[in-house]
Amino acid sequence: MSTLIAIQVNGQAVAVPSGQALTTCLEQLGYDLRLVALEFNGEILHRQHWLHTRMKEGDVLEVVTIVGGGHLPPLEP
Repeated sequence: MSTLIAIQVNGQAVAVPSGQALTTCLEQLGYDLRLVALEFNGEILHRQHWLHTRMKEGDVLEVVTIVGGGHLPPLEP
């Protein structure tokens, strides 16, 4: 059984298993990995490192979700 640790995700305290892969953590929090950009402990973490990054007590994640679709209304004169 894994020990739960406290991390911060977008300013909110979250409990996750110690040593959990970052990718698994994000998926379990409901993020679509194809649609997010990530700051990990104050630095942009490139996607190629996500699978090998393991969660530790006190880690801080800032997750930005990419949202698409829609259109802008025409500008009024």
